Amino acid sequence: MSAEIAEIPEAAARLLQEGQGEIARVVEALQMPRVSHVVVSGRGSSGHAGTHLRYLIETRLGLSSAAAAPSVVTRYGASPRLKEALYILISQSGRSPDLVAAAQQATVAGAQTVAIVNDPDSPAARACRHVIPIAAGPELAVAATKTVVNTMLAGMLLVARLSRDAALATSAQSAPERLSQALTLDWSAWARQLSDAPAGFVIGRGLTLGPAREAALKAAEVLGVPVLAFSSAEVLHGPKAAIRSEHPILGLNAGGEVSDSIEEALATLRREGASIFSGSGLRPTLPGLAAGDPALDAIALLAPVYRALEAEAVRLGRDVDRPPGLVKVTETL
Repeated sequence: MSAEIAEIPEAAARLLQEGQGEIARVVEALQMPRVSHVVVSGRGSSGHAGTHLRYLIETRLGLSSAAAAPSVVTRYGASPRLKEALYILISQSGRSPDLVAAAQQATVAGAQTVAIVNDPDSPAARACRHVIPIAAGPELAVAATKTVVNTMLAGMLLVARLSRDAALATSAQSAPERLSQALTLDWSAWARQLSDAPAGFVIGRGLTLGPAREAALKAAEVLGVPVLAFSSAEVLHGPKAAIRSEHPILGLNAGGEVSDSIEEALATLRREGASIFSGSGLRPTLPGLAAGDPALDAIALLAPVYRALEAEAVRLGRDVDRPPGLVKVTETL
């Protein structure tokens, strides 16, 4: 896991070098005028990458998007009408039977199906009409890191091309440098407190909601601590009642339109005695990035999360590459 985290900037550079031609070909082949909505399918880390992608789709393309529920196909036997849909399947391994079956149904139903995968020869890739390889290289640790970052970056490149957004495309080109900067951020103070806590929380919103959920998942996988992720728009409602001073809260704020919402929620929780860790705002408790593109920085903020969690797990003597009870490819149906 440590080696794969260190490879994140290199993997991003490889995607930029090798993957943009394929993304351009996919965009050229798509018939976007007949797309009325987008469906994004993925579980776990892939689902969190899908959340980041859905915000980009809705804000840059103006298309409504929703997360797929594969059990609708595999368990309930339904066949959703998807002829006007752009259906995007996200999977690092590309081998979960339910994701494959749902993508096959979407293709048969007439959807324009695209697989964003690390293995272009996987069943998930074969189930779709078009394939975008993320070029992350082999990932052996159970906890996915560089594949998650490259998946989010591939989604950013796809939306930049579809929307003809030159600024977004230019920002994506700076990903290797930005990710290298993010890897130098030391967030060990958060991970150290979290490892001794009964539970924790991660707060984001908009483009950082997917990364917040990913950070929470990685904390559970790597440290064995239950962590919940919430939008800053919802945490002050019901979830706040469960937050105690012994529950460290990580705030992920990449700037942009929702920045003030995140800071206001963190400030409210701080005033009520919560332990806040964040690299943003007027009172940062962690080192942060200088202002940049929120779409890219939402991805980059995962780098210090991964590094801090891995280092803390090693300090505790946990088998970080093979967390207890987990396997690299989880197959559901």
